[in-house]
Amino acid sequence: MTIKAVVFDAYGTLYDVQSVADITEETFPGYGEIITQVWRIKQLEYTWLRSLMRQYRDFSVVTRDALVYTLRCLGLEYDDASFARIMEKYLHLDLYPDALLALEAMAEKKLAILSNGSPDMLNALVRNSGLRPILDAVISVDAIRIFKPSPEVYALIESTLKIPPAEVLFVSSNPWDACAAKSFGLNVAWIERVTPEAMALACLESETLPPLTMFKAIRTQMDELGFEPDHRIRTLSELPRLVSGR
Repeated sequence: MTIKAVVFDAYGTLYDVQSVADITEETFPGYGEIITQVWRIKQLEYTWLRSLMRQYRDFSVVTRDALVYTLRCLGLEYDDASFARIMEKYLHLDLYPDALLALEAMAEKKLAILSNGSPDMLNALVRNSGLRPILDAVISVDAIRIFKPSPEVYALIESTLKIPPAEVLFVSSNPWDACAAKSFGLNVAWIERVTPEAMALACLESETLPPLTMFKAIRTQMDELGFEPDHRIRTLSELPRLVSGR
C-alpha cells in the first residue's frame, strides 16, 4: 500500500461530538445526555434526508434545525442566548487526545479533512483547535451541495489533492462513512472506539440503557452494507505505523 494522502472525517473522528454534553447539561440540567444524543442522531438523519430530497442546506442550518427538533421534542423552552451558547460549542469541539500527535507524525503525507461541515464551521473549528498549520486542505461538501455518503463527496478528494483514490487512506470512526468511502474505492481505516464486547458489557451492567449507550449501539458499530474497511484501529495513534507500512 503506497499512501500519499491521509484524509480524515471531522465530526466523531478528529473531533469529539460528545464534548457538547457539558454545555447541554449546564444549560438544561438533567437533560444534557439525552439532548446530546438526540441532537447528533437528528443531525445525521437530516443530512441524509436533505440529500435524498435534493433540498440541500449547509451543515450549520442542519445542525441548528436538529437542535430545534431536539429541544422541542423534549418539551424544553429556551431563549436565543442559551440556544446560541449550545450552537457555539460546535466551533470549539474537543480534539481527541491522540489527534494532534498522530497528524504531526504523518506530516510527510498530504493531510486533509473531508467533512459534511460548512466552510465557516470547519474553518473556525480547525483554527480554534490549532490544526490549521498541519492540514493541506479542509474539504467541505458545500462545494457540491450534497452530503456524505454520496459518491460525489469522496470524489472531492482527488479533485482537490490531485491524488488518486488508490493512494489515499480515508479515516473515519463513523461506520456508514467508512462503508461509503470503501464503496467509492478509497483505502479505509475505521476507528472502532466501541467494541461489541464493550457494548454487551454496558447492556448487562444497566437495567435501563442510558442515551449514550443507545447512541453507541446504533452509530458506532460496523454497518451491514456489504463493505468492510481495510483496517480496523482503536485509536488515531495507530495510524502513523499503519501508513508507514511498519
